Order: sequence, then C-alpha cells, then structure tokens
Amino acid sequence: MIDSYGSEEQRQKYLPKLTSMEHFASYCLTEPGAGSDAAGLSTTAVKKGSHYVLNGSKAFISGGGSSDVYVIMARTGGPGPKGISCFIVEKGFKGLSFGKKEDKLGWNSQETRAVIMEDCEVPVENLVGAEGQGFSIAMKGLNGGRVNIGSCSLGAAQASLDAALEHVKVRKQFNQPLSNFQNTQFKLADMATSLLSSRLMIRQAAAMLDQDHPSVASFCAMAKLHATDECFQICDDSLQLHGGYGYLKDYKVNVYLRDSRVHRILEGTNEIMRLVASRSLLAE
Repeated sequence: MIDSYGSEEQRQKYLPKLTSMEHFASYCLTEPGAGSDAAGLSTTAVKKGSHYVLNGSKAFISGGGSSDVYVIMARTGGPGPKGISCFIVEKGFKGLSFGKKEDKLGWNSQETRAVIMEDCEVPVENLVGAEGQGFSIAMKGLNGGRVNIGSCSLGAAQASLDAALEHVKVRKQFNQPLSNFQNTQFKLADMATSLLSSRLMIRQAAAMLDQDHPSVASFCAMAKLHATDECFQICDDSLQLHGGYGYLKDYKVNVYLRDSRVHRILEGTNEIMRLVASRSLLAE
C-alpha cells in the first residue's frame, strides 16, 4: 500500500526495512464496532498544524505491539467511505498504545492486540495519498491480503494431504494399510482435486493482481472464498484419516486445522467474499 500510494519520501523511508524484513508492518482497519462494515469506522483524525491527531482503537490487529509500522484508516471527513484517510503511524509515536495479547485458538506465532490511539500525533507527511482516499486504498490492499491468506491455506492443505498420505500407508486396520481401502483412496482423490482447484484460483487471482485487472476484486474474493473453505476441509479430512492420532498434539495436522480456520474470517469474512463476488456479477 505504501509502495503503490505513498509519496516517494514515504517509499524511501519505509520500504527498504519492510522489504528486507528488518521491520514489520500491520494493517489497521477493523474496529470493535466496525468489522465487515469497514466504512462505518469511528477512529478520527483531525489536522492541527503540522500534525494529525488520531483518536480511536483498532481491534484484532495481527502484529499489534510487535510491528514497527501501522497503516491506519481514520476518519478525516463525513460519514461513509469518502470520509476515510490512510496514515502511516510508527511505533513510539506519542499517544499510540496497545491492548492485551489476545489468547487465540490458533495463529499463536503472531501476537494479536488492539491498537489504541489517544491524541496520537502523526506528522502530516505521513498521510498516504490524499484525504478521503483511505477507503479505496484499504480495499485495494485487501485484494493482495486475500491472495496472501488463500496462499496460507494452500500451504496448510498441502502439508495436511502429505501427512495423510504418509499415515494411511503405514497405519493398518483389518490386517491391511488404510491406503488399500477404496473409501480412503476416494477421500485422498477428493482432497487432491480440491487443493489443485484452490491453487489454480489463487494463482489466477495473483496474476490479475499483478496486471491490475478491472475484475481483480471479485476474482480475489472468489479465490479466497474457495481456497480457504476447501483447504480447511482438506485439513479436517486429513485429521479424520489420522483417526485418534490426529487429535493428539504430537501430530502436526491439528496445528494446520487450528491455524487455517481463521483464514475464513481474516481479510474479510467469506460471507463478505460472497457479497463482493455477487455484486460484481449483478453489475455485469
């Protein structure tokens, strides 16, 4: 988002450390009272001389408290999407603080916290784009995020399929490996087919993102919807093929299941993905 919409000064200041992973950044859109209804956010930004003063809070922020840079959407104008602007806020800015570390079902390798702004002072040069452009920037940022989350699901599903294949070849019941049973064979075939279709959709969406295709939003939404739904099912099917072993923490398949469940919520719930896709269809 900084690369696409930021000034040359912003790009030179922030991108080298972000792209080298010396620094990390967090995307801050969701609020306690504004999740799927992102345009209803209430965090405010008021221009006072050489600074904007931000007040409000963001919820469920991945990397909250750990990241060095926060790209925050705040309201500089009236109600609705046209009143939202985008700001780069650095950890350490006056008035920026963080909530408690959330205790999550999965994704435990990354902290999730609230990001809180209490008279947080942000230099005017940290406005990304123009005032009122923030919602558009945020939505376009989500397109890439949806491809990213779908890709994470692909990884979990591939690892789950690999684990299932290994397990059914060595686990025996009724004096033969589980892989000899037709039900197992058909289940594995279904899992592989779902994984392939998900991978192809994610790759097509990624290509359209690179091309800035006019229909990129709907294709990213459909790819994320399909991949995260289907890949979670693959993880669940793998756990089932493991039987009782799949429910033990000694086996990695439980981690893939827990970590991929949230992908159907992150970067826009899959219900919102259906809304995005249907609006595109009805507009044709």
